[in-house]
Amino acid sequence: MIDNSKTQTNKSQTEITPEDAINLLKKGNNRFLKNKFLNRDYKEQISNSSNGQHPFAIVLSCIDSRVPVEIIFDQGIGDLFSVRVAGNVVSKDVLGSVEYACKYAGVKLIVVLGHTSCGAVKGACDGLEDGNLTHLLKKIKPAIDTTKTETSENRDSSNINFVNTVANNNLFQSMNDIRSQSPILKKMIKSNKILMCSAMYSVETGTINFNK
Repeated sequence: MIDNSKTQTNKSQTEITPEDAINLLKKGNNRFLKNKFLNRDYKEQISNSSNGQHPFAIVLSCIDSRVPVEIIFDQGIGDLFSVRVAGNVVSKDVLGSVEYACKYAGVKLIVVLGHTSCGAVKGACDGLEDGNLTHLLKKIKPAIDTTKTETSENRDSSNINFVNTVANNNLFQSMNDIRSQSPILKKMIKSNKILMCSAMYSVETGTINFNK
C-alpha cells in the first residue's frame, strides 16, 4: 500500500504505476473535499527531498489563484511537478518541462487540469487582444471553434455554460498539442510508460472530474 503522507523516494516512485498515480490524486481530492488532509511533516519532507526529488505526476494547470494544485489534490512536498500558465495552454517551454519530468525525473502521469469560470477562456471567447496576452489567448481559439459547432447558444463570456464547455474542449486541445508537438512524450504514452489524462476543477465546489 502506498503511503502518500511520506516523501516520495526513488523506490516508491518506481513502484507507482500510472493508474496508481491517478488514484492517488483522486483520493487526495476526496480528502480535500472532506477537509481531512493527510498529516504531513513538512519540515521532514524538506529534509528528505533536499538531495533529490521523485514526483509521481506532473500537472499542467492555469495560473488561477483559486486552483492551488498541491492543496486541491492534498499532496506534499516532492509529490508533484507543477506547470502553470494562463489557460493551461502548451508552448515549447511547457513541453520541455513535461519532457524533463517524464523522461528524466521518472514521472508516471501527465494531468492537464482546467477549471470552471476560467478568466483566460473568457478573454479568448471575447476576442481580447492586449500585449503578449494576444498570442496566448489565440491558443484557445481552436477550442472555441470546436464549441461553436456544438452549440448555437450565446457565444461570449456572459454565457458561463459556453465558457466552461470551451474550457473542457481546451483540455483536449492541449493534450493533442502535447502528443503532436512532442515525439518524446508521444512515444512514452504509446509504450504505456506514462499516462496522460485531463481533469476539470470546479471553483464552485472543489470537485475534480477526470477524463482520459
